[in-house]
Amino acid sequence: MHSAPSFELTVHHQGTAHSFNFPSTATLEDLGSEIEATLNIPISNQKLLISPKPGMRKAPYPPTPLSELPLSSPKFKITLLGTPAKEIADLHKQSSDTKKREEARLSALAAARRTNKANASRSAGGVHTLSSSSNNYTFARCLPLSYLPNPERSLQFLERLRDDPGIRAAMAKHKFSVPLLTEMNPAEHTTSESRTLGLNRNKGEVIELRLRTDAYDGYRDYRTIRKTLCHELAHCVFGPHDRDFWDLTSQIEKEVERADWKSGGNRLTQDEFYNPGDWERIQNGEEEIDECGWTGGEFVLGGLKDESSASRSTGSGGAESRREIIARAAEERMKKEGKKEKPSDP
Repeated sequence: MHSAPSFELTVHHQGTAHSFNFPSTATLEDLGSEIEATLNIPISNQKLLISPKPGMRKAPYPPTPLSELPLSSPKFKITLLGTPAKEIADLHKQSSDTKKREEARLSALAAARRTNKANASRSAGGVHTLSSSSNNYTFARCLPLSYLPNPERSLQFLERLRDDPGIRAAMAKHKFSVPLLTEMNPAEHTTSESRTLGLNRNKGEVIELRLRTDAYDGYRDYRTIRKTLCHELAHCVFGPHDRDFWDLTSQIEKEVERADWKSGGNRLTQDEFYNPGDWERIQNGEEEIDECGWTGGEFVLGGLKDESSASRSTGSGGAESRREIIARAAEERMKKEGKKEKPSDP
């Protein structure tokens, strides 16, 4: 007894050709079942583009015999459109994980707000304070992002900033008490035009700092992050980047440097990322520190979209932009350094 004659059919999927053997009595339904068993693409996700005819076919397939297809035509080709079940499951999982991370972030911020309402009283300038004791002029809580790699290392970094002698002295002098110090996810605060390094929410309710490199493979220079923290602490008093704000930032930086009896301390780990040019790039306007103090509403990354061009211009009565202020400060710093290096006349 002879077996039924069979033939080979080639199906193209994502640039790869897959060959199947079928008996002469096989139908499109049989082809769909074989694809599901071999490539793990459910029939419900399959679409078959059969050229030159009959064209597009999708599940449920008609019981068309495969032998009726134009197999002998030189233009005959079957292209499969469909996503494997594993890829679909991975996409669903990624979407679910993203949602969980966002919910955890919002929950942490909500907890910080509740703590602030229960324990903090605002001074006339809006700075958060817990009591008159200098021991409370610090960060009440340090919170790393648990969904990023090595959160325990980020916690050590945040605690190092909290316990930095210079930071503690400056916060005590200005009576700064901040309920939450947390890290910033670089991916959520990076665009082709800007890289936000820090945020101060509602004049000291929460301070976020970019601790990690963009690739998550290390940590940024500690002294650069500490300077960013000085910048964000100044936002506890002044929101806009005006002259008062920059004067206070400079004052806090000097106080931190003077009180830093450890001279910067030891490195956090042997893997800590160090780039001494970080702050120079910030001073030259190549990186964004932040876009003023963040208060309620929605924060627009990379700039405040409702700012008019007039408010960014300089001149009589006009306000200078952040980049213009930084550029001018860098210019003045370079002039001072040039005077120091210039030898005196004999």
